[in-house]
Amino acid sequence: MAHLFGDPEFYVLLAVAIFVVVVWKPMRRAVVGAVDSRADRIRQELDAARNLRDEAQQALATYQRQQQEGAAEAQAIIAHAKEEAERIAAQSLRDLENALSRREQLARERIAQEEAKAVAEIRSIAVDVAIAASRRVIAASLDERRGAALIDDAIAALPRQLH
Repeated sequence: MAHLFGDPEFYVLLAVAIFVVVVWKPMRRAVVGAVDSRADRIRQELDAARNLRDEAQQALATYQRQQQEGAAEAQAIIAHAKEEAERIAAQSLRDLENALSRREQLARERIAQEEAKAVAEIRSIAVDVAIAASRRVIAASLDERRGAALIDDAIAALPRQLH
């Protein structure tokens, strides 16, 4: 051990150790304070990042929920539009059938009127023909005396027919 005290390297080592102990005590507070402040800053940044991630997840969940609600609402609108289109189509079909039925009825009524008019015209013509034929037959078969007797009988029956 004597040769250890005679060695200058030992004293350099001892001086360095004393220097480190003397300098480390005050510097330790500064170094530990800097490390602690950096750890606090990192912890705050991690907390901020965690908060941002939580907010982003909440926003994502909100948007996904809104998207699902929007999709459901779009499906409901489509279903309602289909139902409305079917209802309108059915109503249009009923209206068309009613209109065609009314037109058919009007056509039948017009045909019936035209038939009645034609029958009346035919009867009128038949009456006119019958009257003309009767005149000819009567004129050909009556003589003057017999014609005068028929006129007298018609004049006598006239008061009875008027009352």
